[in-house]
Amino acid sequence: MRILAASLISALVSILALTAQQTGTTIDPPAGARDVLQAKGDGFQIYVCTDTHAGLKWSLKAPDANLLDSSGKTIGRHFAGPTWSLADGSQVQGELIASKPAPEVNSVPWLLLQAKVGTATDRLANIKFIRRTETHGGVAPESGCQSSRDADKIVRIPYTATYTFYAEK
Repeated sequence: MRILAASLISALVSILALTAQQTGTTIDPPAGARDVLQAKGDGFQIYVCTDTHAGLKWSLKAPDANLLDSSGKTIGRHFAGPTWSLADGSQVQGELIASKPAPEVNSVPWLLLQAKVGTATDRLANIKFIRRTETHGGVAPESGCQSSRDADKIVRIPYTATYTFYAEK
């Protein structure tokens, strides 16, 4: 019985640690990571009205944004996956590892993502982390997804963000 109790406690601690990691207050990349590219995302967060076990709610379908350099020139795109693709064909996909609320109301959270193994190519081949900060807008609406007539309805909410790409030291 003690072994079972110890196992359950251990499992609970592991789950709590994982949850804390994904919703923690820091989105800083690990020590030694170096900033290799920064781009502004300018586009939309796309939501679909989905019927869930808890009722209808807006669910993120995908981002759809241009990636802009510091002069405002389009250098790539950000889309489902989540994926970032540069004009030269380089790309990387990310997996969420940390999130924190945006300081600006009605803005999507700030995030730290880890590059999915095997997805980074060409110019982005050495990318290990992607951080989203400086978000403006992009939050799902509070209304418009209440009745069965709303199911599968899609909305595009404008947003901007700064994406910083990091390689290991």
